[in-house]
Amino acid sequence: MEVQETRVQTDRVLTIPNLLSMGRLVGVPLFLWLILWPVFDGPNNDGWALLILMLSGISDYLDGKLARRWGQISRVGQLLDPLADRLFVLSTLVGLTWREILPWWVTAILLAREVFIAALLPILNRHGYGPLQVSFLGKAATFNLMYGFPLLLLGAGDSWIARPAEIVSWAFIWWGATLYWWAAILYAVQVRQIIRGRATSSPSTV
Repeated sequence: MEVQETRVQTDRVLTIPNLLSMGRLVGVPLFLWLILWPVFDGPNNDGWALLILMLSGISDYLDGKLARRWGQISRVGQLLDPLADRLFVLSTLVGLTWREILPWWVTAILLAREVFIAALLPILNRHGYGPLQVSFLGKAATFNLMYGFPLLLLGAGDSWIARPAEIVSWAFIWWGATLYWWAAILYAVQVRQIIRGRATSSPSTV
């Protein structure tokens, strides 16, 4: 099994992997504008919104792969990549739920996971740690969701491919949601182990 490199290799900011992550961040408000415009009696731009989602998924795959291959893993990239992932997932949830393409209870399941992770950050901060690195499982969950959401949007159309796309999209979304929560539970376990290890090594611990 190949072990992925995660240590910081450069302090450069303007690298291709980082630019891909920045581009994904720029795509967040653009996607929201495209997907929500019909709600406000604007023209339907689902085709362009679908393209933005697809490009985001490709970017999410490429930035980490290229950073490892080219020795361009940076601290900035380690912050930008998960931030772009979370914002794109959240914006997609907002857009698709508002359009009633994604049921609200699915959105609630995924948002509850984000609240769960956010609740762990003050605990880490209180013990002198920042956010932990994104795990392979978490990235796999994001990949599934970023593949499932475009297919779900495609399935909302009336073309011949809509029905097959909708079926496949739900397979990706359910698998992604399961991995999303699994990664969150493992994250909590890791936080607990770090804190217990710190408490055990502290001479003032009773």
